[in-house]
Amino acid sequence: MNILRVLLAIIFPPLSIIDKGCGSFIIIFLLTLCGWIPGVIGALVILNNPNS
Repeated sequence: MNILRVLLAIIFPPLSIIDKGCGSFIIIFLLTLCGWIPGVIGALVILNNPNS
C-alpha cells in the first residue's frame, strides 16, 4: 500500500482504486455517494487486499 494511494483514498476514495477494475470503482463511488466515511473505509479495504 502506497502512501500516495492512502492519502488519495482519504481525499477522494474512487480515484485511489481506479486501476483495480470497473466494479471496484463503481462500488466505492456508490459508497462515497452514501457518505464519505464508508467510501474511505471501502477504498482502504480494497487497497489493503493482498490478493489484488
